[in-house]
Amino acid sequence: MTVLEVVQLGIGLLALAAGFVMFGALPTLKATGKPGPVPSLTVIIPARNEAGRISPLLRSLREQRYPSFEVLVVDDDSTDETAAIARELGATVLRNDTVEAGSGKSAACWHGARQARGQWLLFLDADTALADADSLTKLVGCYAQKGAKGILSLQPYHTVHRLYENLSAIFNVIVIVGMNVFTLWGTRFKTAGSFGPCILCNKDDYFEVGGHRKIQGAVLDDLALGQAFLDRDLPVHCLGGGGVISFRMYPEGFGTLVEGWCKSFAVGSKSTHPIVMSMTVLWITGGFMSAAALISSIAAWNPAAMTLAGLMYAAYAGQTLRFARRCGNFSKGLFLMYPLLFAFFAILHIYSLFRARVLHSVKWKGRKMEV
Repeated sequence: MTVLEVVQLGIGLLALAAGFVMFGALPTLKATGKPGPVPSLTVIIPARNEAGRISPLLRSLREQRYPSFEVLVVDDDSTDETAAIARELGATVLRNDTVEAGSGKSAACWHGARQARGQWLLFLDADTALADADSLTKLVGCYAQKGAKGILSLQPYHTVHRLYENLSAIFNVIVIVGMNVFTLWGTRFKTAGSFGPCILCNKDDYFEVGGHRKIQGAVLDDLALGQAFLDRDLPVHCLGGGGVISFRMYPEGFGTLVEGWCKSFAVGSKSTHPIVMSMTVLWITGGFMSAAALISSIAAWNPAAMTLAGLMYAAYAGQTLRFARRCGNFSKGLFLMYPLLFAFFAILHIYSLFRARVLHSVKWKGRKMEV
């Protein structure tokens, strides 16, 4: 074996180990049964041009057995049939006509919270859907078990329907890892914030920290809102949403997928702990090194090196698949070509840095957002 091949395999082995440390587990919500005294709940759904995606969520809300909740859809200056569909499916529609600087989602959430009658507030993205008729009961029960303070935040399980949607696999892994609390060390590091698609909190805490009004203009409202709670010494609990809530990301097409992940990664890495970030970079680098070792050993036709590199490549493919399947139902066969997923992630991440550091702006749903 050449020195280069030994170095490549060594980095690959180190990166595999780093992977198991950086993503030790993804705990999911365990609470079942009714949460004792049942608080009234307001579900707030900010929606901008979500006519093609909001129906599954509203239908799943209509099926809930939770006894006391209202559903508010805040129409964030939509130009499609979002409002009409929401009304047809039983939601109360509020129109937010104020066009604020930065993220319209934060303004919509704040508008909905001010109109809410519930004691607790549940913010859901329009592309989510609840898994079964007891999902709200499980959410509320878990929040009650954690003291009913601060935020309970779930990252929905990603459901994939079309081939290109599998390109989100590595992004899903990195988003979860980047929250800092899913390493083998558990909660040793402070959480980077909260997951945006599903946030549950009580109304008193929300207004005490200033809610979404305080973070108006933040590109990543989820991280900013979580930090606002942490700044007031209120806890932020992050869990996986498997079995409780799911979503389908960017079904409109490849262009929307690029635009959406570019927005998220333009500033998201700033909140990740340096140690977690270092392990993530090593893990991604190791993925490329493992593939390079296999290619170079085949080119040299070195049977011993090919065997070792092949085993390393298979181990990396299996680890990447394991991590991704914690996050969503990504196609298993695709991970035999996992370097392509890593390459797409790296290219788009570089592009997002260019948008953030050079152009100082990103685009999302027809809005230009300064970063």
